[in-house]
Amino acid sequence: MITVEALQEAIIQRIAAYNTEDFPRTNRTVNTVRLLDSCNQILAQDIVSPFAIPRQNVSAMDGYAIAKGSQLESDSQIDIIGESQAGSPYPNDMPILSGQGVRIFTGAVVPGSCDTVIMQENTNFAEIRDSIDKSKPYSITLTQAAKVDNNIRKQGEEIAPDEVVLQTGKRLNPTDISLLANLGVAQVAVFKPLVVGLLATGDELVAIDDELESLAQIYNSNTPTLKSLLAHLPIVIQDYGIIADHLDKTTLAVAQAMQECDVLVSTAGVSVGDYDFLTTVIAQLGQINHYKVAMKPGKPFVFGELNKNLAKPVLYFGLPGNPLSTVVGALQFVIPALWQMSGADESEQPLSLTLQATLITDVKKSAGRKDFQRGVLSKDETGNYQVACFTGQQSHRIKQLSHANCFIVLDKDSENVVAGAQVNVQPFPWLHR
Repeated sequence: MITVEALQEAIIQRIAAYNTEDFPRTNRTVNTVRLLDSCNQILAQDIVSPFAIPRQNVSAMDGYAIAKGSQLESDSQIDIIGESQAGSPYPNDMPILSGQGVRIFTGAVVPGSCDTVIMQENTNFAEIRDSIDKSKPYSITLTQAAKVDNNIRKQGEEIAPDEVVLQTGKRLNPTDISLLANLGVAQVAVFKPLVVGLLATGDELVAIDDELESLAQIYNSNTPTLKSLLAHLPIVIQDYGIIADHLDKTTLAVAQAMQECDVLVSTAGVSVGDYDFLTTVIAQLGQINHYKVAMKPGKPFVFGELNKNLAKPVLYFGLPGNPLSTVVGALQFVIPALWQMSGADESEQPLSLTLQATLITDVKKSAGRKDFQRGVLSKDETGNYQVACFTGQQSHRIKQLSHANCFIVLDKDSENVVAGAQVNVQPFPWLHR
């Protein structure tokens, strides 16, 4: 069996080749979308600033813009002859001479004849504010010396005109939306989402909107689970429903999916049972790159590709049928792979958060496989992380999975762990997304 780390690296290397040779970014279809619809999409073109930010010299404070050549010592007196508000600047054709200034507010344009902004707190403004007639000139006195260029945000100091502010491959996030909105960018070019096919197998499965007709039937929970896990990715999901445990039906479903999808993800049917046909079909229509991984749960995991009579391969991920195995396999392998395939730069792909916590319950484990045990992560009274492990870690325990908030990750060669030990913990990503 391949280790978890080795399989993760093998997937990364295969997708790097896929993105370079099979489906490079330069060959991908580009969609234009509204800015507000672009979050988590992958930018397909560099974005160039149409103007400088700030567009002009602006004040960083409420206070007074002082004319060039003015005395800026403590007790210096300045004659205030006007006002500059955000959106309503002091007129350019009205001169401001040495020893003069204008009242100015945060974000307002600094008149061209001024080179310093004095904070109002560094003047006698508080003493005279009630006696000021703003329609007439008045004088202020500095209570603290100032320096030229103080409190001015210079034109273009953050962004220059024609500067590339975001590059191709950027995964757009809310702060990018803020940046682009400030530049007046209403639409962006993003890569067309990958089409990801989902396929569930099993004669016992029933869709969640149908009725169970016998005690031998169960609801198909894996497809809804995967749809939820993948909902934030820049993909389009194609649901191929439930496929019966029959070789010909499985072959037809996979053959259809490989014509319509970029990626195929299946659940169940990849073990060694008499009615597990997916590995056979994948081998007939493509190849199995890796089968079985040294982890618990999720050992019968398949990574392969479908390439028979295709211009580019369809990558395949075969997950076991138990709900927990589906979640673990999706988080450890499928989701990172889809981000990489999407065209996102490496630095834009989400990181898996791992932290250390003190175990407050004993954990049972046998050496041989990397273990992902369900736990509840919390903080103790001193603010340090602690984690409790559920008893009974069977992969069919759906309520336990729902009540957990993390995986306790135990190395392949480790065995039983006693309370008080430090362990690695992966908080569920939806809790910190």
